[in-house]
Amino acid sequence: MRAHVIGAGLAGLSAAIALTQAGYRVTLSEAARQAGGRCRSYRDPKLGLTIDNGNHLVLSGNRVVHAYLATIGASDRLSGSDEARFPYVDVRDGARWVLHPNAGPLPWWLFAKARRVPGTTPSDYLALAKLLRAKPGQRIGDILPTTGPLWDRLLDNFLVSALNTPAAEGSAQLAGAIVRETLAKGGHACRPMIAEPTLAAAFVDPALVWLEAHGATVRLGRRLRALGLDGGRIAGLDFADGCDVVACGEPVVLAVPAWVAADLVPDLVVPDEHHAIVNAHFLSPPPAGAAPITGIVGGTAEWVFAFPDRLSTTTSAADALLDEDREALARRLWADVIAVHGGAPDLPVWQIVIEKRATFAATPEQDRRRPSAQTRWDDLFLAGDWTKTGLPATIEGALRSGRTAAACALEAYRVAR
Repeated sequence: MRAHVIGAGLAGLSAAIALTQAGYRVTLSEAARQAGGRCRSYRDPKLGLTIDNGNHLVLSGNRVVHAYLATIGASDRLSGSDEARFPYVDVRDGARWVLHPNAGPLPWWLFAKARRVPGTTPSDYLALAKLLRAKPGQRIGDILPTTGPLWDRLLDNFLVSALNTPAAEGSAQLAGAIVRETLAKGGHACRPMIAEPTLAAAFVDPALVWLEAHGATVRLGRRLRALGLDGGRIAGLDFADGCDVVACGEPVVLAVPAWVAADLVPDLVVPDEHHAIVNAHFLSPPPAGAAPITGIVGGTAEWVFAFPDRLSTTTSAADALLDEDREALARRLWADVIAVHGGAPDLPVWQIVIEKRATFAATPEQDRRRPSAQTRWDDLFLAGDWTKTGLPATIEGALRSGRTAAACALEAYRVAR
């Protein structure tokens, strides 16, 4: 039996793998000339390096990430420390500290002053429990205090990064899902991990090799122009290079960006507000002993990444930066890097990478617009971090969406039989 997956980002790759494991002969089609979607890597001629389009961070508690990498034989492509340690620098006053949760779920680390945010007390962290009980429609600013040391020196930074949305405006339920799966489980679920050497090397290339080794067909540079709708099913797929006939019982997983899906599927409601992410890369090797990732408070960036061949920054919900002069922006971000790692003020060779529609805005209103994997067509299923995953737009959410779409397809086919 055949299956069709449209879109070779992480959601599409995940769906294709799950359907292949279930015995389908999968054709995976992607409009771009390379797979990976927003998790892609490329050779940058200005830097002379292979870089990722974004500095993506996963956590040790992201169970589907680890299952996916184990399946494609890439478990060794994530690097990270054995403990959950998050160094921070407040660039306004130079203060430094390390957030250091203990491994187990009983949070005794809150009673160790050296492990928590300066100026906070153990009772301050009880507010996080409110996120775990958040109701639909609640914003983070509705249930958490948005002033004080805990907010200023941790939550604002952490939540804007997790949601790619101004923290106070973000969905409290989505924030609660992140806390529930990471910090609430203890430091063993919070260890930061980074793809090594690149996103493509960890998440994309091994998946393509796995799919082709297991009989799947991968076709790049193949844009879907329309779905051939026939009553309650999909009869064909109209690609720019020709039309594929879809026989009865052949599932179609649409794993494309939300706005593309809305153009293809009649009356589909999807998130329609998005936020940008800005990443900067500087051709400057990190100093010896530099932490792989450091949080920034009071700067333009939220995080500084130390890669072997460069220093990089990430700024989430970065819409206000899009019209700024690129060199001026690079200088501002380089100032954040200097505040963390020291160095000369002279700007090294740099590159700015902007994703204008990096993720949907993770507000309660936009969360309500996220569709489920199933559609009113018997054989059409949706995948993507913009679908109803219960998480904000993350790598974990994208991979889960692909598995969910595949599971729905398998269940629908089982019931049909």
